[in-house]
Amino acid sequence: MSSESKTFPFPIPTSITGGCLCGSVRYRVTFPPDHDFLRFSQTCQCTQCRKQTGSIFFAEHVIAPASTAFTLTNKENPTLKHYSISPKAYRWFCSNCGSFLYWQPLDNEKDHICLAVGSIDQVYLVGGENDEGVPKEGYGLALVGGGGKHLFCQNEIKGVTDDIPLLGRKRGTRVMDGGESA
Repeated sequence: MSSESKTFPFPIPTSITGGCLCGSVRYRVTFPPDHDFLRFSQTCQCTQCRKQTGSIFFAEHVIAPASTAFTLTNKENPTLKHYSISPKAYRWFCSNCGSFLYWQPLDNEKDHICLAVGSIDQVYLVGGENDEGVPKEGYGLALVGGGGKHLFCQNEIKGVTDDIPLLGRKRGTRVMDGGESA
């Protein structure tokens, strides 16, 4: 399910599906026509996201408005649970397999969630042979292109996360041994 856009230099989806590792939690996202794929493709390097995901940065895609764009497709599922480790957000996960799916502001005045890009079904991220109408190359660039905010950059790891093109860094700006540019 896609629509070509004159605004974006890559194919964009009209909807995607995803879920947890064990398949107990499944969701569907239907993007509004004015969804800004560049702005809503974000990363976070906060300690909570690192601990939650086991990764040095968390790739997320903002889904707004969540109340109409995000739908659980197996609504009678008791395995979707949340907890709050900070006074600002809930983190939602599958209680069967532990997969982290998204975080949501507690006040949620702006009606959005930050979806874990890794929970999106592979066919939408990388493409390949499919019956979904997804382009051969998938929608990875639209969903995690890194054009949006990069949160908690004060936690960058020198020489590791401070020079990643996905995080908005230019290659060749870091000085290597002997004064040569990378």
